[in-house]
Amino acid sequence: MAEIDVDLAVARVREQAARAGAEADARFARSGPVVGKAEAGGVSVEVAPGGLLTGLTVTRAALRGGTESLAAQIVQLSRRAERRAGDRVHSVLSPVLSPEQLTSLGYVALAEDDPDYYDDEPEMP
Repeated sequence: MAEIDVDLAVARVREQAARAGAEADARFARSGPVVGKAEAGGVSVEVAPGGLLTGLTVTRAALRGGTESLAAQIVQLSRRAERRAGDRVHSVLSPVLSPEQLTSLGYVALAEDDPDYYDDEPEMP
C-alpha cells in the first residue's frame, strides 16, 4: 500500500513540474529575450541571466580614458546588467515559482530604490 502512495506522490510531483515548466516556457515566449542591459560613458553591455556577456559596444570616446578605466567600466556595467537580467527572470517566473525557489536560483527582484532599477545611468568617472 505504501508503495502505491509513493508512486502516486511521484506522479503528482511530475505533473506539477510539467505544468510549471510549460507555464514558464509560455511566459518566456511572451516576454521576449531575457537579458540585462546597462550603458554609460560610451560603453554599452548586454548580459544573459547568470552574467554571460552577450553584447558589448565601446565608442571611440570611451577608449580615450585608457584600458584600466575602460575595463573597470565594463565590469561595473556588466554587474549592473546582470542584476537587471536577474530581475527580469524574477518577474517572468514569479507567478510560476515561489519567492524561496527564485532566491535559491539567484534571481532577486530589484527594489525601486535600488540604483540599478532604472535605466537612467549615472555618469561614470
